[in-house]
Amino acid sequence: MPGTVTSPAEVTHVSRHGFGLLLGGEELFLPFESFPWFKSATIEQISHVEWPTQDHLYWPLLDVDLSVASIRDPAAFP
Repeated sequence: MPGTVTSPAEVTHVSRHGFGLLLGGEELFLPFESFPWFKSATIEQISHVEWPTQDHLYWPLLDVDLSVASIRDPAAFP
């Protein structure tokens, strides 16, 4: 299927401020202040992330969908 990502997204660390996410060779940080859906989530819920397309991430245990662009620049997506 065109656009399907073959390498998995990986949560690299979780802190009280947010969590790191490795997408291919790029590491992103999701601060809980900008992404409040994850603040009360368990590590298992945060770690179970799917990367179905280049610009789409999905956390099925939380039913959260995010574009990668919104993680790179949260201020552009109020």
